[in-house]
This record gives sequence, structure tokens and C-alpha cells, in this order.
Amino acid sequence: MKIIATDRKGKIHEIDGNDGWTVMEALRDAGLPIAAECGGACACATCHVYVDGEWFEKLPKQRAEETDMLDMAVAAESNSRLSCQITCTPTLDGLKVTLAPE
Repeated sequence: MKIIATDRKGKIHEIDGNDGWTVMEALRDAGLPIAAECGGACACATCHVYVDGEWFEKLPKQRAEETDMLDMAVAAESNSRLSCQITCTPTLDGLKVTLAPE
């Protein structure tokens, strides 16, 4: 699947996401500056992204752990998600995200 990611400087990157991997892993492996300090354990919110409006409703619902982490995230918005909690699937081909401020 393809992920269209906008970095913190506004540059757009088209990256590959392997089925079953998380968006966080795809962003990190593509060299985008995403901290992902907890390694995807939903324990830090350093993989925070904004999901483009057309894609937000296509994502699985947030679990309580993700909601709690986003409550502590910098500049959380209504379209905020943790990229470690979004699994790459064919139905998300073309997903658009923007890296949130650190």
C-alpha cells in the first residue's frame, strides 16, 4: 500500500507500507523524523500523526489506550491518531497523514 506523508516542513513523501505492518514502521523505515520512542507499544504518543479527513473514518476505532496517549500528545486535534495503532492494509492504500509537531 502507498502512504502519502507530509513531514513537518511541508514536504510530501510517497512511501510503501507493508501489509500487516504499522504506519509508524513505514514512516520510520522511510527515514521520516518520527521518534516512536516506545517502539509501537502505544505508550508514548511520539508517533502522533494527523489523518486526512477522507481517511479518518476509514480507520478502526481508537482503543482506550490510544485515546489516553493522545490526551497527553502535543497539539492533538480531532483527526489525531498514533501511527503505531494504524495497520497497513489494502483498504488504506493512498492513506494521507501529516506528522504532528514534536
